[in-house]
Amino acid sequence: MTEQSSEGSLVRYYCTAGNGMERFLMDEVKQKLAAEDVCQIPGKVLFSSSVGINRVSELKAAERLFLLLKQDSPVCLSAHTSPAKAASVLQSRLLSDKNQWTCAVMTWSRLQGEMADRRTSANAPRTVVEVTMDREEGRRSEKEEKGDEESRKRAEGEREESANGRQRSGEQNGAQMLEKKRKRDDGEEEEEERKGAGRKCSGEKKVEKEKTSEKERTPGLNVESSSRTVDCKVKDFAVKTVTNEKTTGRVEKTQLQPSGIKPEPCSVPVSFRISCKCTGSLSRYFSSQEVSKVIGVGLSRQLGWKTDLKNPQLEVNIYLSDDHCLMGIALTRLPLANRSYIKTTGLRSTVAWAMTSLAQIQPGFCVVDPMCGVGTILIEAAQEHKAARFLGVDIDDGQLQKASDNIKFAELGNRIHLLKASSMLLPLPSASVDAVVCDLPFGRKFGTKTNMAANLPLIVTEMERVLCPGGTLVLLLSPQLSCQLKKLLPQQDTTSNQETTPQTGTQDCPTPSLSPTRQQTFQIDQAINSKPTQKTGCQSGLQHRLPPPLSCLKHQTTLRVSLGLIDGLIHKYVKTDT
Repeated sequence: MTEQSSEGSLVRYYCTAGNGMERFLMDEVKQKLAAEDVCQIPGKVLFSSSVGINRVSELKAAERLFLLLKQDSPVCLSAHTSPAKAASVLQSRLLSDKNQWTCAVMTWSRLQGEMADRRTSANAPRTVVEVTMDREEGRRSEKEEKGDEESRKRAEGEREESANGRQRSGEQNGAQMLEKKRKRDDGEEEEEERKGAGRKCSGEKKVEKEKTSEKERTPGLNVESSSRTVDCKVKDFAVKTVTNEKTTGRVEKTQLQPSGIKPEPCSVPVSFRISCKCTGSLSRYFSSQEVSKVIGVGLSRQLGWKTDLKNPQLEVNIYLSDDHCLMGIALTRLPLANRSYIKTTGLRSTVAWAMTSLAQIQPGFCVVDPMCGVGTILIEAAQEHKAARFLGVDIDDGQLQKASDNIKFAELGNRIHLLKASSMLLPLPSASVDAVVCDLPFGRKFGTKTNMAANLPLIVTEMERVLCPGGTLVLLLSPQLSCQLKKLLPQQDTTSNQETTPQTGTQDCPTPSLSPTRQQTFQIDQAINSKPTQKTGCQSGLQHRLPPPLSCLKHQTTLRVSLGLIDGLIHKYVKTDT
């Protein structure tokens, strides 16, 4: 219902995204929203869409969602501009079009109403089911109660008949006594009725005299006529607003006021807060706080809005730089990156979703995360791909417990399985996995005892072994590990006698028939789960294993994304047949 209400009306949005996530967000809005006029500026993606706001607010690669208010060329000030002149220039550039602000607020309120309707109707299917169940139970109970009521009525009827027989005998004796009393009281009642009739006649005459005197004093007053005139005035104002809406295309609240009263900027003041980011040459004249103050004062004067820094109705965001001038109104209080289905956060959800999108997961795929941690990547993939299977592997009991809690919280227990094992010795058959997606821990947020730099060749070789031909490998690495990986794969192509890149356990070649091994994957995992691989055992046998075969991983792309304090690099490889 909410999507149909906004279907057809093209709305201009923009979303913020982390560095390196713009391309993922552009592809997402094109595929999911059929967006038009998609363009990118650093850290933001602008687009127009006619789909419902509820679908727009489900974007996975976006940080925050805004209704576009103004997009203009950058504000340029000369070196000799005074502060007062600069403030007036800012206000004239950003607040010159009053109708643009009023129309944007009306669109914002409509979108907020659609999102509120969805929140209130989110439990509607469940309540309907419960009502139907209650009706069925009620019908059954009614049938049972009808039988009980019939038996009760029969017993009560028998009791009433016996009681009526007793009452009849008593009534016959008492009837004779009542007749004697009535004869005595009849004479007294007739005298009282005569006296009361005389009093009523005198009172009615007085009331008629008072009504005639009031009509003579105010001959033109009538309650029905006054109510009709009020209704006519309301209809006149409604007709004026409708005609103006047809001619101008918008409705203003000030038009509902009588013509004799001077219209105010807004009948109901709106509380607002301004968040500003000012960079470039303009930051030499004003700080971000000063720009927020200048625009806030202008909005209060022109539109009559009130400033509220703690709990505002509107949050106006302004971005000023040497390249662009952008303004928008926030549509959600919480960022879209805050997933409601994740209890304990690990990797940033937007980056996890981007990694799963690169894996190109298809229905029926078996996807493995050899170092799953709290399961963020698996949960993001399972939310997006309903017909795939997922397996999370980790050596840490604490991380597995958090991942299990997250999976239960997201209600994905039947689709994501967990296994305690080492990423350097995966208990999986060769060529049994369609995609491997892994975030190798950097040691920044979650500490690890494993030396990633030393064990990276072994980890990558093991991931390559379990991948089937045509399978996809997606890795998130730190800049240091990324440089090592770029050197590692060419070395594997030229040399095969390195001590740091031995093969684990099995060295079977990829089997041509893949479907039987895929079906046995989770059964093998459950069988080996009771015997977890120890880290010391893996390290003690590294020097006695045979060298690995030539790598079949073909590089596809490398993307740099922001992880907050540091950057990470996403590497994508595809396993070839040779």
